[in-house]
Amino acid sequence: MYWCKNIPIEVVKKSIEHSLVYGIYAKKDQIGFARLITDYATFAYLADVFVINQYRGKGLSKWLMECILDNPELKTLRTWMLKTKDAHGLYAQFGFIRTKTPERVMELKLIESY
Repeated sequence: MYWCKNIPIEVVKKSIEHSLVYGIYAKKDQIGFARLITDYATFAYLADVFVINQYRGKGLSKWLMECILDNPELKTLRTWMLKTKDAHGLYAQFGFIRTKTPERVMELKLIESY
């Protein structure tokens, strides 16, 4: 997974502790994951979504997105955002589009190591 290379385990643990997390399991093995950073009122950022290779192509990513979007606590959110390198087709099925106002979107990267 391109987004998680070189991230220290302490950072991963802290990010999970402060997020709404979803997991997919085959028996006791975790095979998928997603986390949401949200204020539960107006905004959510979807991050770190994955299904491991051997389970891809079975509709699990789509099912995971359905579970996330069906959460009643998230139904009133006005804006959702995410970044993806290669899953635009998946997210488009759920109404995600490229931002219409990229000139309004900014980011601040303080750590470039991961």
